[in-house]
Amino acid sequence: MALIVQKFGGTSVGNIERIQAVAERVLATRAAGHDVVVVVSAMSGETDRLVKLAREIDSQPHPRELDALLSTGEQVTIALLAMALHSKGQMALSLTGSQVPIETDAAHNKARIERIDGTRLRAALAAGQVVIVAGFQGINQHGDITTLGRGGSDTTAVALAAALQADECAIYTDVDGIYTTDPRVEGKARRLDRITYEEMLEMASLGAKVLQTRSVEFAMNYRVPVRVLSSFQDGPGTLVTSEENCMEAPRVSGIAFSRNEAKITVVAVPDRPGIASAILGPVSAANINVDVILQNISEDGKTDFTFTVERSDFERAMNILRGVARELGADDVRGDTGIVKVSAVGVGMRSHAGIAASMFAALAQENINIQMISTSEIKISVVIAEKYLELAVRALHSTFGLEEAAS
Repeated sequence: MALIVQKFGGTSVGNIERIQAVAERVLATRAAGHDVVVVVSAMSGETDRLVKLAREIDSQPHPRELDALLSTGEQVTIALLAMALHSKGQMALSLTGSQVPIETDAAHNKARIERIDGTRLRAALAAGQVVIVAGFQGINQHGDITTLGRGGSDTTAVALAAALQADECAIYTDVDGIYTTDPRVEGKARRLDRITYEEMLEMASLGAKVLQTRSVEFAMNYRVPVRVLSSFQDGPGTLVTSEENCMEAPRVSGIAFSRNEAKITVVAVPDRPGIASAILGPVSAANINVDVILQNISEDGKTDFTFTVERSDFERAMNILRGVARELGADDVRGDTGIVKVSAVGVGMRSHAGIAASMFAALAQENINIQMISTSEIKISVVIAEKYLELAVRALHSTFGLEEAAS
């Protein structure tokens, strides 16, 4: 007998028919002799509806009260799924985050899990019950409801699996696994049987929206095996696991991309020690994340300093930097929202030379100009013009043979 944590997203519980289908999946897992803890999201569209209601009252809702409101979406789903299981003869217990309890810090709307008390969960499982937990939420030291941010149900599921030392955490969603790239961009994209935590973390942070980044971090830190599966069709899915559990790693496992990019250049800034801090400090203080950074060679004591931010932060960053540029005596601040980031990801890069050269040659063959480059041990990212996104993804996917099954 194994302990399985199963997580079902909003589309998987989007209506009563789908909730009944989830109940059948849970019953099938029980029939195979396993204990089951289920984590569910709010029904599809419900969180957006609640946010809209809140903003009709106040454009900047009070964070504590917003959490109290948003947590009700999952509470509806856990009760309905418990009812569905009861009606089919299976004992079930629905629990909100505070009833588990899932203890978090006090950061409303983006809380982080600090501790999970599994006592009540273990007792219910020992009594033969299926436990259904509301994802996305917890309780802080003051007894207030908190939420974990968008996609937080993934983190709830992985954290519960870690706390209970579950054998596997199965994430059911509207896709049947992790692909070598987005199939909507490259029709030859292939579902991966396995991917490492590190690769998945890079893919998630670079725009692959199958798993929330924090959930992957949790899985990696606690070595929780995570399997991504489809709610709507049977199949093996993709196992996210440690590198030692994978076979000989391919050079590149996937091509990720992000459209949510913007580039900012501070032109002709004085080239002296501390200038990077002077430019990026105020941006960081505004809670704006900076990604790829490029500083040109100094000429006549001045240099251009270029970096990328999320497109949603572009205007705020530009406003901050106009003031910074005046203080530093820079000539200008220029911005470009017509860019994207495309990345090759693979733990095999550690042991295979020539990945960057192959990547750059493939882009050159398509006459795609590289504006910026960023590398890590298992990732090479390039910033290019947005109009070349699909062409670049298809070219790189072909260059690294990702349409072919791994040998």
